Amino acid sequence: MSYNNIESNFSSGIATITINRPNKLNALNRDTIQELHEAFDEANNDKDTKVIIITGSGEKAFVAGADISEFADFNVDDGGNLAAQGQKILFDFVENLNTPVIAAVNGFALGGGLELAMACHFRVASTNAKMGLPEVSLGVIPGYGGTQRLPQLVGKGRAMEMVMTAGMIDANEALNYGLVNHVVELNELLPLCEKIAGRIMRNSSVAIGKAIKAINANYKDGKDGYKVEIEQFGKCFGTEDFKEGTTAFLEKRKANFPGK
Repeated sequence: MSYNNIESNFSSGIATITINRPNKLNALNRDTIQELHEAFDEANNDKDTKVIIITGSGEKAFVAGADISEFADFNVDDGGNLAAQGQKILFDFVENLNTPVIAAVNGFALGGGLELAMACHFRVASTNAKMGLPEVSLGVIPGYGGTQRLPQLVGKGRAMEMVMTAGMIDANEALNYGLVNHVVELNELLPLCEKIAGRIMRNSSVAIGKAIKAINANYKDGKDGYKVEIEQFGKCFGTEDFKEGTTAFLEKRKANFPGK
């Protein structure tokens, strides 16, 4: 599938999606959000794709925010619909994919960019990364899940300060806060993400998908995470991956999982 604002490449079990709007510092507009949805959906439904990596083109920005020119004249209903549709087709969608998604944060991740990174299952940052939610400086608040996911990751107090000050933190602060898992030099960013992806791919894709569902359940209103874990644990016993994994263990050999 061809895209105007992104690139999607597949190699050795890894789908790498690159937001390619360098003149706009990879800012998110409605077309880009739709294309990202389609690329994530395609990768998630591809049985050969075991891990998805999302990054930005160039060396300056992962995603520098939303394209403000698109919504500067919106009214109340327009704004609410913008947030609802964006969360539905991209941010919540990514969070709940069965395929692991790693955000390779290469530079600025601001506003919608940080919200996209936080919707991924975990994040790796380059040393030049800067992260923040500057929306209140524009008279709005984060609308793509930022007020919910940031406190989950860094705690309520730090999230309140980041949102209220509209300030940025650097990669090392993000690491200290628990917002990112690793920080490396820019030229090492994708290689490290691919290395981690390789470690993930040695394991059962089916089990990983069920683990994602169980972990996410703990953060959803009305969901009993323990109950979801029990359900997903039980379902594992009916999979070919479980049969292969336990047989390989007992036979003292490396498992060859059938996959999705």
